[in-house]
Amino acid sequence: MTRLPSVSYREVLRALRRDGWVIVRQRGSHIRVQKHVGDELLKVTVPAHSPIKRGTLRTILRYARMESDRFLELL
Repeated sequence: MTRLPSVSYREVLRALRRDGWVIVRQRGSHIRVQKHVGDELLKVTVPAHSPIKRGTLRTILRYARMESDRFLELL
């Protein structure tokens, strides 16, 4: 497991969109993205903060079922 960088929410959204995630809605400073995986619908909320804290990013990646190495490739 590699150490996650400190990135902005725009970079996180760009990486998630490259992986097939779609922005569904935004309410205040929270952006909801979702992705169909098989017959399951995964939903993740990304806070519109710059930078996103590493712990928050780790939680986002856990909910997205994405390894940190894969995330770094998509950046």
